[in-house]
Amino acid sequence: MNLELYFAPGACSFVPHAALEAVKAATGQAFEPRLVKLHKGEHRTPEYLARNPNGQVPVLVVDGKPLDQIVAIIDFLDRGFPNAGLLPLEPWARAQAMSQLAWMNNTVHPTFTHVFRAADFAASEDAQAEVKKIAQAKYRQCLERIQDWVAGARKFWYGDQITAHDAYAFTLLRWGGYAGIDPKSLPGYLAYVERVMAAPPVAAALERERVKLDTYKPATS
Repeated sequence: MNLELYFAPGACSFVPHAALEAVKAATGQAFEPRLVKLHKGEHRTPEYLARNPNGQVPVLVVDGKPLDQIVAIIDFLDRGFPNAGLLPLEPWARAQAMSQLAWMNNTVHPTFTHVFRAADFAASEDAQAEVKKIAQAKYRQCLERIQDWVAGARKFWYGDQITAHDAYAFTLLRWGGYAGIDPKSLPGYLAYVERVMAAPPVAAALERERVKLDTYKPATS
């Protein structure tokens, strides 16, 4: 099988990026990383839009056929490479895991978008500031919920194997810095993410993307 991942450093495409590294470690299945430079508008070129009309990352190209949307990509990888352990095998546990993954993708992620791109949701500067303020508070609540979920984790979200949930949890905490949230204010979450970052599949993706948990900048007086 030929796999290509179109990704952008620090974006949500980190989730399938780390998942593919986990698949590679567990099964030997290689993939070709394809860097998309968002700041240069490469996601808006006709060539890229032919792969994903939404003009977004990630896109996983499987034997020449494109697949977008994180939840769909992770579902495909889990079904195709069950030995990688990306999702639980037991049907009810798997459904619960998919529910959590969908929530991170369709609730937490869009909440951050309201922080990061408030101008997409309001015209005036005052209205944008209000959108951002409300979204920041909601985003912290989301991160606190994730902290509660991982509080009892032995090592990673589902035990000793890295999953898509772990990669998404890292990404969301990293984005929290852009929302003015100090990761140290979520100590349980931070300790868990530090373990995640040290796992070889995640570390490989981090090295390729050249990103760290360094987005939080304390306010200066």
